[in-house]
Amino acid sequence: MKSLKLFFLAALCLLAMAATAQNQPQQPQSKGQMNSQKLATTLYLIENFYVDTTNLDKVTENAIVAALKELDPHSAYISKKDVEKANEPLVGSFEGIGVTYQLIRDTITVISPTAGGPSEKVGIMAGDQFIKIDGEDAFGKKVDNEYVQKRLRGKKGTKVTVSVKRGNDKELLDFEIIRDKIPLNSINAAYMLDKHVGYIKLDRFAQESTQEFKEAFTKLQAQGMESLIFDLRGNTGGYLNTAIDLVDQFLTENQLVVFTEGIHSPYQEWRCTKKGLYTTGKLVVLIDEGSASASEILSGAIQDHDRGIVIGRRSFGKGLVQRPFNLPDGSQIRLTTSRYHTPSGRCIQRPYEKGVEDYAKEMEKRLKHGEYFHADSIHFPDSLKYKTDGGRTVYGGGGIMPDLFIPADTAYNSKLYTNLVRKGALNRFTTDYGLKHRDEIKAQYGDFEHFNKSFIIGSDLIDGLKKAAEEAKVEWNDEQFAHSEKFLLLQMKALIARNVWETQQYYQVMASTDPGIKKAMEVLGNEKEYKRILKGK
Repeated sequence: MKSLKLFFLAALCLLAMAATAQNQPQQPQSKGQMNSQKLATTLYLIENFYVDTTNLDKVTENAIVAALKELDPHSAYISKKDVEKANEPLVGSFEGIGVTYQLIRDTITVISPTAGGPSEKVGIMAGDQFIKIDGEDAFGKKVDNEYVQKRLRGKKGTKVTVSVKRGNDKELLDFEIIRDKIPLNSINAAYMLDKHVGYIKLDRFAQESTQEFKEAFTKLQAQGMESLIFDLRGNTGGYLNTAIDLVDQFLTENQLVVFTEGIHSPYQEWRCTKKGLYTTGKLVVLIDEGSASASEILSGAIQDHDRGIVIGRRSFGKGLVQRPFNLPDGSQIRLTTSRYHTPSGRCIQRPYEKGVEDYAKEMEKRLKHGEYFHADSIHFPDSLKYKTDGGRTVYGGGGIMPDLFIPADTAYNSKLYTNLVRKGALNRFTTDYGLKHRDEIKAQYGDFEHFNKSFIIGSDLIDGLKKAAEEAKVEWNDEQFAHSEKFLLLQMKALIARNVWETQQYYQVMASTDPGIKKAMEVLGNEKEYKRILKGK
């Protein structure tokens, strides 16, 4: 009824305007005006004349989503309820109780409380199981990640009561936790690989990433770091400003970082503004097919200015700039307005002319073409040839091509390994084991370094994994196990280390057989080879 009144009011206004304009020359409508009226009229007709009751909100949202799909793969509509959630991984923090948890057999199990967070302050410990939240049973099939987040996250200063089962205690322990701001760290690991080479793994380009990087870098420098491996594998991007700030740590003043252009967006460039923390030391950047957007801006700038060596596989190829536009109801459109270009002029975005569905199959096509395993499977025309500052040839056409190619590791390419991960058996078993034996492992090995050197996955743990596989209805295949054994056992050790210590220890365990890190260490250890690659000889 309200919308009908508004329509009649609008109609009267239009009639009045038409009457006023009768004696004035008629201005032809633009295509944009005609299409806007066409869409508004369609929605009005649906709402007021369609045979059945309709959910006009849903119809409108579907129309917007369908329209954006016609444009490019990255323009997107975000509903009002999802706007805040979509920004959360990048803003650097959320408000809640501060625990890392796993859902083990439909029970919320604490892996570790956040250091200095609300849960640690009241005495929540690793291994605690949340049986009740605010007096309500918090276990069983109803419990999933959304259930947990709805009940444990909340505004700073609000309270939540949890009833905890600890070890073999028969009685539940009650804790009243006052929610607070919880930091979301974007650096997963920062440690020394040897006496001279530091390693930093960045998960995403978030609001606080530059500060996190500076702190990690300073810590490693104090430990004697002379060369750095900066790992951006699997990093899907984030804030443009963060990418620029991080590039600024490696390049010198006034060097071009990236520029953008679009038909409605004039040329805009970003340059380094100050002396960074690390402008002269040896540098390797690791990328793969999961490295996108901000990761490609950074690796492209490093490559174009011959500042360091890029190792890995061709990056994702996401070089479209999305600008957020807020809609009247609080929802948002993130519309592509321009394209990213590296300093040499390369467009980062890979082609999408064949449509969104074809674009989405890009990784599958790369696999079929053998790109993950053979560097010579990729061919670029001369029209996509560009030059770095030092005269090296680099190619555009989508993504950043590394200076040194590393084939994908096929050690875990078995159905058994895939099913153990997919059905949660591997994670569930290692989490159970790590929590159950945490104190025992720490008592036996003292610290992570001794654990990493001496801990061996024996037959008892393999038997335990087999049992977990059976419970998860994963068929055990000895031939497939033999194929993946070395990688699988290392993965088990790394996951146990993560559950006994922190996420960083997972990466430290896995580094021992990581082909990208191995190749980076070889290049950094050979001054002549490092310089040869940077000169393109």
